[in-house]
Amino acid sequence: MRGTAGRTAPAWRGGFGRLWTAAVVSRFGDALRTSALPLLAVRITDAPLVVASVTACGYVPWLLFGLLGGAVADRVDQRRAMWAVDTVRGVLVGGFALAVGLGQASVPLLIALAFTLTTLQTLFDNASTALLPSIVDREALGGANARLMTGQQLAGGLLAGPFVPLLLTAGASMPFAADAGTYLVAAALVASLRIRPPRREPRPAGSTLRAEIAAGLRELWRDRVLRAICLATLLCNIGMGALIATLVLHVTRWLHGSDGAYAAAMTAYAAGSLVGGLVAQRVARRTGRARALLVAGTVQTASLLLVGSVRHLAALFAGMLLLGAMGMIWNVNQVTLMQQRSPASMVGRVSSAFRTASTSGAPVGALLGGAVAGAYGLNAPALLAAVLFALAVASLIPARKPDVPVVAPEDGATTAHVTR
Repeated sequence: MRGTAGRTAPAWRGGFGRLWTAAVVSRFGDALRTSALPLLAVRITDAPLVVASVTACGYVPWLLFGLLGGAVADRVDQRRAMWAVDTVRGVLVGGFALAVGLGQASVPLLIALAFTLTTLQTLFDNASTALLPSIVDREALGGANARLMTGQQLAGGLLAGPFVPLLLTAGASMPFAADAGTYLVAAALVASLRIRPPRREPRPAGSTLRAEIAAGLRELWRDRVLRAICLATLLCNIGMGALIATLVLHVTRWLHGSDGAYAAAMTAYAAGSLVGGLVAQRVARRTGRARALLVAGTVQTASLLLVGSVRHLAALFAGMLLLGAMGMIWNVNQVTLMQQRSPASMVGRVSSAFRTASTSGAPVGALLGGAVAGAYGLNAPALLAAVLFALAVASLIPARKPDVPVVAPEDGATTAHVTR
């Protein structure tokens, strides 16, 4: 079977190295902006609902435009779409930095920025997922995804955090100015890629975006493995939404920890993600990608039970470390399976259908976590998450075989080669 264990590592030289650098630089800037936006919001208003609305705008566009972004990504040259989107985002964030520097920032402007950037991201992320198989061989997709996600986690999860206070000392606009710069650097790197995109079959006469979106949904539903993984990921996202939304209360009130303990728990999660990125391919080689998801989900269930039942900070840190590691193993193998099993001309649409369905779980979980914490105790969201993860593992049973067939590239849609 091709590509199930990801035995081939992607070459750093040429296209993948530039794509990796663009992704890591862009994630670093995103982390600066997302950390600075709430801090800026609380300087403007002290209304909790208004401040929360800024964060909520990071979810809404995926629900509204995620499917459309995938359909557009399958129609256009994905490389051009990515650098064009990053250029626009760089200009928008640069303009926002100027407004902040001039003292003209307002809550409506913050909300508009968050909504617009995430709307553009629906096209960028789906185009990026669809582009990668054109840069590396299908057998190397697992290694490429692992390196991309690990680099992004290192840049956004660990390195960016300490820079935000330093930049803020130079002015409230500086994190946003730095983010604008990273977008433009990433755009230049992606624009410099020299690849031949895969040839696509001509669209049928009269084909509409609505029909193409429907075809992507049908393709996701038709594939029993991807269908099972999508349901499992939805359940996991509901669980993680419940946990993360109430984690600060879990740490500071149920465990009587400090703000530093909360930061340490999030750092443990980020560190675990880095470890997971390093071993994701090794786990996949031993078990197969589908079973790697089963392993990751089972360990995460046990970790959540530990976090929710043992009233000690050490248990929290250990649980968060394992959650991060297994979460990265899950993400690497889930994305790789989606890229390998989707027809080459439909990767964007299948990806968008998958992302839209699974992303909807996070805001639902956040609301559910708050309700459960209020009704049953501050550790209840972690236990609820454990139940949801256990259900996710059970839903993966149809995809448990390591030798599930992979969709072959379509005629004329073979993997493109980077021209150096």
